[in-house]
Amino acid sequence: MTVSIIIAVKNWQSNLEECIAACRRLDFPDFEILVMPDDNPGEGYSLQEDARVQVISTGVVSPAVKRDMAIKAAKGQILAFLDDDAYPLKDWLAQALKNFTDEDVAAVGGPAVTPPQDSLMCKASGMVYSSPLVSSKFTYRYVPGKRREVDDYPSCNFLVRKDVMTQLGGFNTEFWPGEDTKLCLDITKKLGLKIIYDPGVLVYHHRRPLFLGHLKQIANYALHRGYFVKVFPQTSRRPGYFVPTVFLFCVIFGAALSFFVSALRPAYLAALSLYLAIILIYSLSKGPRFVLPVFLGVIATHFTYGFYFLKGLLVKKLLNQ
Repeated sequence: MTVSIIIAVKNWQSNLEECIAACRRLDFPDFEILVMPDDNPGEGYSLQEDARVQVISTGVVSPAVKRDMAIKAAKGQILAFLDDDAYPLKDWLAQALKNFTDEDVAAVGGPAVTPPQDSLMCKASGMVYSSPLVSSKFTYRYVPGKRREVDDYPSCNFLVRKDVMTQLGGFNTEFWPGEDTKLCLDITKKLGLKIIYDPGVLVYHHRRPLFLGHLKQIANYALHRGYFVKVFPQTSRRPGYFVPTVFLFCVIFGAALSFFVSALRPAYLAALSLYLAIILIYSLSKGPRFVLPVFLGVIATHFTYGFYFLKGLLVKKLLNQ
């Protein structure tokens, strides 16, 4: 079975070089690599000699559109979508394709783990993402968990049958992030097929450092998820996504009420202290160097997600999908 690895990217950079190099080392007999940058990388491109690597300039379009363009050019029966700042283990494809022996399995995803060589603040970002205090029951996306069937999975490490993608007309959306949410809904609801999470289908995924890069990404995720509550309610109208916004309201209005009603002040301060203590305990478990960034990172993530999720709920249309 032939696999087409599809990497949508804006510009050529070192993470992409690392990604392609890791793909070339895959322990799998038959695959191609389709790299989809805005423009041709020119003379700086160091892998032109590998016939398995094809570079297709797309112009300035969204990652979903780039992937749809790649689907049309792909020769493989399986399409393996990989982010440019991620790179796979050698057995990535071999592990993934075991799942496709079941004809009802349309797609497979696996964990995207923070690389051990990342900087301290990038590792701290990964610890925030992988915390149940932030990701709740979805921590298996960032650290290996149990094999399971899922109905929503990020496209940074996602493999799909090409005939399924062709049947669905590709991603067929300008949303980013969130193109994967629509695709997963189409697979599970329109076609009634299965998506499998397999912990052995592992890639390493570089994180954006705390605090600015990390929080900008969180804000973008939250904005789209809030908007998706209205357009894709089947997988986005889940109680867990609303918790940070409810928490934000509790903190703000609780502070105001306790200021004017002194009898409420002890209960408010006790609840706030318990919240901070739980985060501190988690942060301490990550080691001395990470205590402060993880502690502040979890709190900042809660507030950022809560605010932008609410914004997504209220906006009529996302102008920049």
